[in-house]
Amino acid sequence: MEHYAGLDVSLKEISICVVDGDGKTVARGACPADPEGMAGWFRNRSLNPLRIVHESGMLSIWLQRGLARLGLPATCIDARKAHKALSARLNKSDAADAEGLAQLARTGWFTPVHIRMTGISQGRQRQAFRDQLAAAGEANPVLRVIADGFIVAHDTLCQAADDLDKAVKRKAKEHPVARRLMSIPGVGPVNALSFIALVDNPNRFSRTSDVGAFLGLTPRRHQSGEVDWSGRVSKCGDGAMRGLLFEAASCVIRQVKRFSPLKSWAVRLAGRRGIRKAAVATARKIAVLMLTLWKSKISYQWTKEATA
Repeated sequence: MEHYAGLDVSLKEISICVVDGDGKTVARGACPADPEGMAGWFRNRSLNPLRIVHESGMLSIWLQRGLARLGLPATCIDARKAHKALSARLNKSDAADAEGLAQLARTGWFTPVHIRMTGISQGRQRQAFRDQLAAAGEANPVLRVIADGFIVAHDTLCQAADDLDKAVKRKAKEHPVARRLMSIPGVGPVNALSFIALVDNPNRFSRTSDVGAFLGLTPRRHQSGEVDWSGRVSKCGDGAMRGLLFEAASCVIRQVKRFSPLKSWAVRLAGRRGIRKAAVATARKIAVLMLTLWKSKISYQWTKEATA
């Protein structure tokens, strides 16, 4: 049987409604505002909609590209025209709007909005940059010489950046330790290779927990007589690696949807202490976990976290 889905999108979550060819509701619910999470929502319910529609808005470009990348038949529709149909409904809610969009997907009574794919948009941005430099050169002959050089340099740097990105991913895929570290939620090729290059020898640390202090992710402490206080993290050691770990931790808390003990621990901590403090603590935990997996020569267990 054919199914059609409507998505009502907000910053935090997406309301979903699926109807069949007769317009009867088959499934409804919500998932985090993330293309991968949405694909998982359909997959868990064994649903393969013939058409998925969502309204144009500030998230529509990102969402459309993400859904297209995952192979979902998504269509962005004109929000202004869809509003006229949705406003005729008695009740106004995210769930009701999702159902209304699903009915529009079934009937085909909508105006699609064309969204360019990533490569084309990047090409337009590069062309705009070139045009600005060329215009500056036409206004001032001296600037023209500089602009011509910038245009060539810009193309060269963009190509070099793409080549380096591919080389880093290839290197991480070939490196056995990096592959093991990338099994940890939030850890990518750059994080893994940077950690390996910085630590160099995992046996430098008799205790895996020492790597947190080595990277400046443990609180400062002052103890003398009756005075004993702890401050903010020391920020000793390599700042770039600390920043990469913080990004990985933020990714675990905000973006990674698959359950893991690390994800569960980080989200609970964020609820108690706030996102920023939880991200710092999670960054420290990831660093300890990376060193633990490196020394033990095992991969991360998503169902049961390795002892750190």
